[in-house]
Amino acid sequence: MYNVTIIGSGPGGYVAAIRCAQLGLKTALIEKYDTLGGTCLNVGCIPSKALLDSSEHYHNATHTFKTHGIDIPGEIKVNLEQMIKRKGEVVKQTCDGINFLMKKNKIDVLTGTGSFVDKNTIKITAKDGKVTEIKTEKVIIATGSKPISLPTVPVDKKRIITSTEALNLKEIPKHLIVIGGGVIGLELGSVYARLGSKVSVVEFSESLIPTMDKALGKELQKVLGKIGFEYHFKHKVTEASVKGDEVTVKAENSEGKIVEFKGDYVLVAIGRKPYTEGLGLENVGVKLDQRGRIETDDHLQTSVAGIYAIGDVIKGAMLAHKAEEEGTLVAEQLVGQKPHINYNLIPGVVYTWPEVAAVGYTEEQLKESGRPYKVGSFPFKASGRARASMDLDGFVKVLADKATDEILGVHMIGPRAADMIAEAVVAMEFRASAEDVARMSHAHPTFTESMREACLAATENRAIHI
Repeated sequence: MYNVTIIGSGPGGYVAAIRCAQLGLKTALIEKYDTLGGTCLNVGCIPSKALLDSSEHYHNATHTFKTHGIDIPGEIKVNLEQMIKRKGEVVKQTCDGINFLMKKNKIDVLTGTGSFVDKNTIKITAKDGKVTEIKTEKVIIATGSKPISLPTVPVDKKRIITSTEALNLKEIPKHLIVIGGGVIGLELGSVYARLGSKVSVVEFSESLIPTMDKALGKELQKVLGKIGFEYHFKHKVTEASVKGDEVTVKAENSEGKIVEFKGDYVLVAIGRKPYTEGLGLENVGVKLDQRGRIETDDHLQTSVAGIYAIGDVIKGAMLAHKAEEEGTLVAEQLVGQKPHINYNLIPGVVYTWPEVAAVGYTEEQLKESGRPYKVGSFPFKASGRARASMDLDGFVKVLADKATDEILGVHMIGPRAADMIAEAVVAMEFRASAEDVARMSHAHPTFTESMREACLAATENRAIHI
């Protein structure tokens, strides 16, 4: 009998397992694939960042090295096979690290598809059909999500692909059509744009990254345009078809007219949906909401006592670090602790270059709520550190309460924004004011000085360097 069993070994699942084991609970982790780590480690966060980094090196070699005084004799070429191979090695090392952590924490890893027989009995079906059953007091469902597809755009995994296939292409697309202007499409589109692909984004809404502050989407549109992105906003994709090596995408524009886009690959990146197939939720009565997500209460317990759910399979942003926080929260609750999560302070990041990062309220949300606020902004073109590295695009934008000066939201696009956003999260967790951050010493020259300058700008327009 296990104290707790986790189904799914992504960031939410494996972190939950480790925290449960640290707290003295006898823990089992069920994973249907041969490697641990879920989507994030195998076909998501980690491999995409590896390719983004490799493609950025190539882009710099062909576009900025000469300015830096670095002359490379001969033609610079992309070895896509090696690039993909390195990505695979990064994935393997990371997944092997999770295996080590499972052994270190004495967690039983059970390979197969887990499903409920009853609330305390889990059936595990291996690939060869062999079935075993285990008993458990508590269960944490952490089965994640999978790409959403369009009924009229049949994914063949060859020419019409998802993010999974985009990580393992055998050739650089001549013209990659990306359906969706969100995080996944822009990151993977960036990889191939840097390597020489023409990239066309077909987006239903009127801007890129529509869930983030509109100033970020506007700036990102401009900077990605510099590497060859073109955009078609307010276009509803109606169908896609493949003929030989050519893919045709048809979409209805804002005027109601049907337009065609032709390319050699189409990446469908319109989001992800919870993965609950084969769990046998109906056997125990776990309820789903209208969007197919598992319903939970404030303690992440489902409609069945003793069964919890975390990560992409429940409501909220589909982020690995959100799932990790939820896994930790459930584990600590099981032993009587009282942890909490402030969902408003979970940062979001887009790993293009420049990077995009944000936490807290957007300006649009503050306007809609009627809360009085003030804005401080600082452009990276005014940063000495950014000038030194030729990273002049982007800005840091700070939103603060007009009366109290408390920081309500931070939105940045620029070099190392993914790392810089952590300062904003820390400040907002401690309910710091813009002046608090402005009065903290920031090393010079650093990118993070731009955060301080934006806070100075929000504090009686006191920015020094603009």
